[in-house]
Amino acid sequence: MMKPVQVVKALAALAQPTRLAIYRLLVACGPEGMAAGRVAGKLKVSPATLSFHFKTLSHAGLVDSRQDGRFVYYAANFTVMNGMVAYLTENCCGGNQDLCTTTTLADAALKNGSKSSLTTK
Repeated sequence: MMKPVQVVKALAALAQPTRLAIYRLLVACGPEGMAAGRVAGKLKVSPATLSFHFKTLSHAGLVDSRQDGRFVYYAANFTVMNGMVAYLTENCCGGNQDLCTTTTLADAALKNGSKSSLTTK
């Protein structure tokens, strides 16, 4: 289980639009990740800016990097991501895991008349 200080560090790293976009792209790529240059091209971010953001994400433990020839590949650290989600949802729905699905939570919010931003997939 992650410690609160680790979760805060990870959330702080994601609390910036470019870093959040980078992280979401890397999560979508899976464990193989993506070359830094390709990330820069897809998100239209300069290499210097991208390097700064990768450093922040890496320092928070959210991404790992590996050298492959002249390319550096970055990948989401799924262990940290899952640990953060587990920490945030540890006591979700009073411990009743049957209630803890996106669909159920969104349906409950709609039934209560709440305008929830939750989406079902």
